[in-house]
Amino acid sequence: MHPSPGTEAVLRHWREAVPNDRIGHLIKDAMRGLQRGMQMRLTEHSVSFGYWTFLRILWQEDGLTQRALSERAGVMEPTTFSALKAMESLGYISRRQLPDNRKNVYVFLTAEGRALKDKLVPLAEELNEVALAGLSAEDIATTRRTLLRLIENLAEDEVCPNKARRMPSTRELAELVATKCQRRAENGR
Repeated sequence: MHPSPGTEAVLRHWREAVPNDRIGHLIKDAMRGLQRGMQMRLTEHSVSFGYWTFLRILWQEDGLTQRALSERAGVMEPTTFSALKAMESLGYISRRQLPDNRKNVYVFLTAEGRALKDKLVPLAEELNEVALAGLSAEDIATTRRTLLRLIENLAEDEVCPNKARRMPSTRELAELVATKCQRRAENGR
């Protein structure tokens, strides 16, 4: 079985055009392939990739707040709210306040949401086998160590005290873009 023309183009790009390009771009293309592969498998069960992220977290620890889910998933709270609203309407989760804490909204899996684990986890395992086909155990172990080190390095960079960087909110980004567009328009560009 041959790769799709799109995949062939990506591979040609990496092998011929930019074999020494930045690792971040290579990881992005690999991640895109994994996400597409997972979404194709999830679609068979009418589950979106976004729901998969939250389900995986809740299968490990049920009853988290929406904020905790956002943090663990690495997404903004409005994104989490929208996904959870849809997941609730599908019957995968329920959201409720607890009697001793009326401020926070907690997210719980329903029986249907819990049952998805037995259907969906094997799909992820299958995709993992597909992605790792032809790699030795040593190569897989080296890749894991390398990726974990990349994650560690990037996490350290994010909290480095001598760098005045932080993750801006979506609103701040929108304002920055709007300001830049306004300046360009004023300068006749």
